[in-house]
Amino acid sequence: MYFVFFVGTAGSGKTTLVKTFNDYLRDQQMDSTIINLDPAVESLPYTPAVDVRDYVDAYEVMEKFGLGPNSSLIAASDLVLTKASEIKEEVEQLESNYVLVDTPGQIELFAYRETGRMLASLMAGENKRAMAFLIDSFIAKEARSFVSMLLLSSSVKFRMDMPTINLLSKVDLLTDKEVDLINSWSNGEELVDSLGTIDEYSYELIKLLVESLSSSPIPVSSTSNVGMDMFYAELQRIFAGGEDFLTEEGNPTL
Repeated sequence: MYFVFFVGTAGSGKTTLVKTFNDYLRDQQMDSTIINLDPAVESLPYTPAVDVRDYVDAYEVMEKFGLGPNSSLIAASDLVLTKASEIKEEVEQLESNYVLVDTPGQIELFAYRETGRMLASLMAGENKRAMAFLIDSFIAKEARSFVSMLLLSSSVKFRMDMPTINLLSKVDLLTDKEVDLINSWSNGEELVDSLGTIDEYSYELIKLLVESLSSSPIPVSSTSNVGMDMFYAELQRIFAGGEDFLTEEGNPTL
């Protein structure tokens, strides 16, 4: 099985994209299924094969411990790990080639906490995995916000330790000119000028960040189905062995 984790900030369009890409795979006669990792979501546009709400309910956690919405979701996600054996057994019964994992919008679970990485390891086991990081197009229209999103994507990639594809989500809300500008920023063109005055440290950081990008974020839309072919092709490149990581000994591995 191939696992694809959809990660991004709240409101970036993860859940709708998961459904759209699942429909795309099935239209291509490929076997796919979905896991919901969000214990606080109220409704879903798809029927998940595995749903963490069957094990932990964030609203019950909120009520029991007197927590706020964000802290209750984080606590609920931590509690999911106490159900690890039951969830792992359910996941192992899946027979789909592609398993799409819909994650919560609390990005700190994947950027700063061990919970996200442990959940991903629990889900995927020894199977190949990749991460789709959604960059909200509405945020990315501003140069400094675009850079911040790339930094966040790099942080999550480092924390999760898996091949990552950056997706520019909800691209149907952008004009062609805005998409072209974001693409040019990804290539290092016009970015410094668009940022305005920056110090030397920021300049060197941005330079390194842009140089580290393997490609521009793939424009995708759950409304118009734009970008599904490119997204799938990039997943195939990764799963076929197109992106290497280093072991502790410093040798390339997958």
